[in-house]
Amino acid sequence: MVPPISAIGASTTTGPGVVARIIDEVYELCRADTSGELADYIPELAAVQPDSFGICLATADGRVYGSGDLDTCFTIQSISKPFTYALALADHGTAAMAERIDVEPTGEPFYEISLDPKTQRPRNPMINAGAIAAAGLIEGRDAADRFARIRRSYSRFAGRELKLNEDVYASEARTGFRNRAIGYLLRGAGIIDGDPEEAVDRYFRQCSIDVTCRDLAMMAATLANNGVNPVTHERALTGPLVEQVLSVMTTCGMYDAAGDWVTTVGLPAKSGVGGGIMAVLPGQIGIAVYSPRLDAHGSSVRGVKACRELSHRLGLHFLHVTRAAHTAIRTAYSVAEAPSRLRRDADELAVLREWGERARIFELHGDLLFAGAESTVRAVEDTSGQLEALVLDLREVADVSEIAVRMIDDLQAELAAAGCRVALVDPEAKLGHMTSSLNPNDPRGRVFADRDSATEWCEQLIIDKYRPEDCTPSAALRVEQHPAIADLPEDEKQRLAKEFEIRTIARGERIVARDSPRAGLFLILDGRVRVTFEDRDGLRHRLISLSPGMSFGEISLLTGVQFSNDIYAETTVRLAVLPPDKFDQLTSQAPEVKLALLERLATAAYAQADAAVRALAAHGGV
Repeated sequence: MVPPISAIGASTTTGPGVVARIIDEVYELCRADTSGELADYIPELAAVQPDSFGICLATADGRVYGSGDLDTCFTIQSISKPFTYALALADHGTAAMAERIDVEPTGEPFYEISLDPKTQRPRNPMINAGAIAAAGLIEGRDAADRFARIRRSYSRFAGRELKLNEDVYASEARTGFRNRAIGYLLRGAGIIDGDPEEAVDRYFRQCSIDVTCRDLAMMAATLANNGVNPVTHERALTGPLVEQVLSVMTTCGMYDAAGDWVTTVGLPAKSGVGGGIMAVLPGQIGIAVYSPRLDAHGSSVRGVKACRELSHRLGLHFLHVTRAAHTAIRTAYSVAEAPSRLRRDADELAVLREWGERARIFELHGDLLFAGAESTVRAVEDTSGQLEALVLDLREVADVSEIAVRMIDDLQAELAAAGCRVALVDPEAKLGHMTSSLNPNDPRGRVFADRDSATEWCEQLIIDKYRPEDCTPSAALRVEQHPAIADLPEDEKQRLAKEFEIRTIARGERIVARDSPRAGLFLILDGRVRVTFEDRDGLRHRLISLSPGMSFGEISLLTGVQFSNDIYAETTVRLAVLPPDKFDQLTSQAPEVKLALLERLATAAYAQADAAVRALAAHGGV
């Protein structure tokens, strides 16, 4: 049993949100157009509310966006044709169906009473002749069972149980003389073998099934999702048959306006005289529009206009193909899970452990077109209530569409209004923001050349906000205040402090070169020190940064090995340096002091090495 509409689990966005705002804009743009006429040749269709209007978009993973009359019922009419054709394909296979129905565009009105003069077959399944033929080829025990199979098939695509509109069916049955003529033509040509009245009656019934704009969007999204309903996860059609159906929709779905549609909208689509239009972007989204005023081709005036606007604004033309999956998010994590390479003190680490989930990093990849931007924006918006800071890393993104730029810009403004700042890692300015173009105090955020610097910036935002009042930032130290010797007995501490030399190093100056011999024990009293490495391209990167209260040089001093990395002053740095000869003299002059110093240095060195390894493992790069 397919669930009723109230049981459907799709998440729907009709209010604030980047994508929802775009759909609202298109809705407002098209709503003013009241041209076109109702389908008055079917009496019940002439009685509908002419100004009803809804736009709905469903992604291939089940998120629904919409504006207007999303849940107003209307009859599916000719939008039923691809779905009955799909069921007939499933019953007979593509080869057998090709012997009964061609797949060529006609350039003629959909109601034409004709067959191809050469093949004596309907030219395609999207015109009435082909659709009645498909309805006549549905398998079943009897007429009731055959229609029941059609209705159940449609319901699997929609994700809920759909029902027949008895009034519209009766109205169509009373007035459908042209379609009866087509039925007898098909029977005479041997296209259908049974009673032509039964086939035509089944066609009237399938056209009279009630749907909503939301239903049609989900049916389209099921086709976009290779035949699997993205909410119920029930397969409605096999992948190869989805390809066949979408191919015919592309060339024939919009009747004698198919060529204009493909060039200006570029989506497989089907319209119906009930006022609906359904369009599909394979692998990404389904679109539905409902507005009953029709143009000369029998398609919704507002529907055609809305689809053109959505295709243009969202970059949906199917010949503009993304080179990656529709999701652009390669991975996402918090600063608590993957810290920057700045080695922080115990108080700051405690803040990040408790509050680090409020700063998250999203690494993006592939082509950032509408679907990729939508999945990114949605993932961020779904967690935005818990975010204080966000990193969007675009370095692995190739093509960025105009709509993606707009959506990311809108997201930044939306987050800024909610108190969340955004760090863009975009050294090539793919979003149009140079790394120097944003003021450091811009409420939207900052642009960075690398992810590690962006992560550090986000960490600092969290620390500044949540640091306990009794915890102060790391400040300049005196030698005897450095943690390496601060806990020694007072006389030993003072004695050892006198052995250190105080040095001030300018920002950017190299303190120790790679492959240097043991150079002493360096205690950082003020400023920051950067340990660096070179990648295979010769570019220099930060391995870790050390701040006041930390040390370096102890491994080389103890083991005699050369320094494995270059060490630079990241800021102006004040150091206390114990030369190698002074360190060696401690063995004979104060062995107990040396032992206590070594214990503290070993603990600190292990913590720093562990932090560096965790940062590299978490980032997997720079």
